[in-house]
This record gives sequence, structure tokens and C-alpha cells, in this order.
Amino acid sequence: MSATNVYGNPLECCCRSPVTGFFRDGFCRTDEQNQGQHLVCAIITRQFLEFSRNRGNDLMTPRPELRFPGLKPGDRWCLNALRWREAFDAGVAPPVLLASTHQRALNYVTMDMLRELAFEE
Repeated sequence: MSATNVYGNPLECCCRSPVTGFFRDGFCRTDEQNQGQHLVCAIITRQFLEFSRNRGNDLMTPRPELRFPGLKPGDRWCLNALRWREAFDAGVAPPVLLASTHQRALNYVTMDMLRELAFEE
């Protein structure tokens, strides 16, 4: 399955250790089954982990049954685009890797928002 990043180029891998993505293949790509729209490749921060936990989504605790290792600051992970936007609006969104962020993320966030927190620029 080919996918395109926010630049219109082939989507680059976000992370394979820990392995991320809806398909657990390292890429922030999606299909109709991915209700969470895990499209934004982010470098996880402590602030974001606390923010997410306070919103009822504990990303720190491992969930082996879901093939989820638990995250720590510095991990790269495909985030739900709407949660990233919520964190952005709250001033705690983690940095993003634009070449690894799926173009469909632009349905939920603007390119300016992503560029503001782009890691590689």
C-alpha cells in the first residue's frame, strides 16, 4: 500500500523501535478501519504523555495484548491527528516528523501547525 506524506512525497517510516502505526509496520498510514486516524509522526514528550493520560489515554503503560509497548519521552509514535491538535491547542503538542506524517493529517490540522513544531526543519 503506497501512502503520501504532507509534502506529497512517499511516506517515510516513523519508527520501528518501538514499532508504530495502525498496521504496526512503522508507518503512519491508515485505512477505513483506523477510527483513531493515527497519522501524525511525533517525538513523544513527557508533557504530551501527561496531557494524554489526563484525557483518559494512558500511553505510558504497556498493553501487550494490543502490541503496545508503552511510550517514554523520545520515542517516535504515530499519534491520532485530533489528539495532536488538542495538545497543540493546549500548548503541549510534541514535535513532528513531516516526511513521516500522512497527508490525511491535513484533514485535521493545518500545515502551518505542523511546521510550527516540525523537528526536521
